[in-house]
Amino acid sequence: MARKLSRSRVRIITMSLEIDVSFAFQADQPTDVLLHFEGAMIPEQTHLRHHTSLSPSPHIARIPAQDAIGERVWIRAEGRYEVGYSAQIEVDRLLTQIDPLSQLAPHALPGGTIKYLFDSRYCAAGQFHSFVDDEFGDLSGGNRIMAISNWVSEHFSYVPGVSGPNTTALDSFVERRGICRDYAHVIVTLARASGIPARFVSCFAPGVTPPDFHAVAEVFLEDTTTPGGGAWYLVDATGMAQPSDIVKIGVGRDAADVSFMTSFGVTEFLEKTVSVTHAD
Repeated sequence: MARKLSRSRVRIITMSLEIDVSFAFQADQPTDVLLHFEGAMIPEQTHLRHHTSLSPSPHIARIPAQDAIGERVWIRAEGRYEVGYSAQIEVDRLLTQIDPLSQLAPHALPGGTIKYLFDSRYCAAGQFHSFVDDEFGDLSGGNRIMAISNWVSEHFSYVPGVSGPNTTALDSFVERRGICRDYAHVIVTLARASGIPARFVSCFAPGVTPPDFHAVAEVFLEDTTTPGGGAWYLVDATGMAQPSDIVKIGVGRDAADVSFMTSFGVTEFLEKTVSVTHAD
């Protein structure tokens, strides 16, 4: 369902998704593990129902995630540990065409966006200034972002298994192949190299092949509904997800900030299933 707003090319898209997730891991010794796997409870995502199941643990604590989008869960695990999550979430998101949007001058950016201009663990934007100037120098703002996204779509191959947890945007740029995580890292990096704040988004989306957690980029450009303001816009160069049916889990500088499981000790990952479908 789409409802049009006047005075702009903005639409409100409402989409309901069914999400079912389960995974398990083994910890031979008591180990602290940070989990981040639930759809975020934010204004654009209404939870019609949701249920999380966790194996018994001597310590379970919820803490806010990056930018207060979603929650992380600390658990103390030993032996086989199982996690389950199911939800029906209605996405009610403002959407607009990105191409005509302007980028904000650095001095006009809100303070919370500044960290998304800087290099991060997987996204060394400083190494790409010459490339973006040569390849996209005649473009700016939304036009440049869409040109970057199209360039990545055309030059990269989606190949599961060719990248790993240490693969950086530079590695992916050289290899020209990877998975959603790698595509998102390259978009984020090239956007930052262009002076546009960009962050990494972990999410759920239908149509992801093979079914799994998904990752996209999000860029900060002008907000046409608020003079002088800005807003975040989702970009998926893999072409597998549309902003209208993406459920955000969390955001961060790169994948290191939003891993669905971060272990502070030795663990063995055992199994995982992820199902995301449109609700009837």
